[in-house]
Amino acid sequence: MKTIIITGASSGIGRVTAEHFLAKGWRVGLIARRADRLADVAHDNAVPLPCDVTDEAAVDAAFASFGHLDVLFNNAGMFGPQVTIDQISLADWRQVVDVNLTGMFLSARAAFRQMRHQSPQGGRIINNGSISAHTPREGSTCYTTTKHGVSGLTKTLSLDGRAFNIACGQIDIGNARTDLVTNLEKTRAAQGLDPLPSMAVEDVARSVFHMANLPAEANVQTMMVMASKMPHIGRG
Repeated sequence: MKTIIITGASSGIGRVTAEHFLAKGWRVGLIARRADRLADVAHDNAVPLPCDVTDEAAVDAAFASFGHLDVLFNNAGMFGPQVTIDQISLADWRQVVDVNLTGMFLSARAAFRQMRHQSPQGGRIINNGSISAHTPREGSTCYTTTKHGVSGLTKTLSLDGRAFNIACGQIDIGNARTDLVTNLEKTRAAQGLDPLPSMAVEDVARSVFHMANLPAEANVQTMMVMASKMPHIGRG
């Protein structure tokens, strides 16, 4: 049975992706802060691993308790304040950096360690980036900056993992219908802006599954999946 750990598994993209992998017969480790939310997802081959991705000891313990690991979907993240930089407090900045970068670093480090020393050696890490790693939207200083950092992490892991049969790729997602996009919609509506084109979260889950299910000799280094009418391509 193939195995995967998914961070941010209690809601949104993480939850739907976890349900997709469970339906495909995988053993799925579920990481999120709230154990009660994970209980709603957990069934069959699900393994709840409640912890905060910014807590080093808790992350290491969660991965160690799970055992053999084929794939990590490094998904947990947050958007932060939707304002210009002069309105962002240092505390808000640090919170987003802590979740989106430090949390992703800690999870990737724990997965890399497990994959390097297990037998057979190797595995796959899939980092959740964002279209913001390429093209930002207004009021996204914290989020966009961290997602550029995720791209650097992905490339470095991809390079360093070669010697240990560890592949690393990144999925950049644009406007899946999650709570995050719903909250953005509310902010845009209050500002008199047009609604955002969006897509079903299940389309993201299928994309992650494709990346995860490839043979060890193949890797999707970067994948962008987005709403077809999202204004990412083109000029104003």
